[in-house]
Amino acid sequence: MDERLKKQMEFALEMDKEKGIGRQTYILNALRKENDAEHGWHLGLMTILLAEYANEKIDVSRTVEMVTIHDVVEIDAGDTYAYDDAGNATKAEREQKAANRIFGILPEEQGKYFMDLWLEFEAASTPEAKFATAIDSVQPVMLNNASNGLAWREHGVAASKVQERALKKIKPGSEKLYEMVMDIIAENVKKGNLKDC
Repeated sequence: MDERLKKQMEFALEMDKEKGIGRQTYILNALRKENDAEHGWHLGLMTILLAEYANEKIDVSRTVEMVTIHDVVEIDAGDTYAYDDAGNATKAEREQKAANRIFGILPEEQGKYFMDLWLEFEAASTPEAKFATAIDSVQPVMLNNASNGLAWREHGVAASKVQERALKKIKPGSEKLYEMVMDIIAENVKKGNLKDC
């Protein structure tokens, strides 16, 4: 096997570790929590399905690439719950270190491409990254709603925190999805799944 293919296969095998990274969001039937690989696949599908709701025209393929690789750094850095203030304080540093190692496995130009894609997602400044960030934030709201707010209730999440995240992460990428999420939040406050504060 040549060196390039060897590095690519090593990276592909490394990506299998993403299946073992647990998240806080329950799957639809609330029997268990999803893992990072499932989350990435779901985001890819949702991007294709919901691209028409992006605030700006997007390159759907590039956005799918972005949502597919955005959490691979969690192989080293671990998943940081959206509403964990302490974990989020060290997240950027942990994830950058992980990105350097993980994308460094690849042949140089592919490693740079993946790193640039990941950095674009993190910056959330292009139309594709804004929509990718929106989808990344819509998906857990959708699953929390479907599981009767199970993860929100377990963590005692306040509606104001979910609203703040939606404003920052969803609205810049999709006004339509933002409006939907705000309706879901209001509904879950009424049900008692989110604290009304």
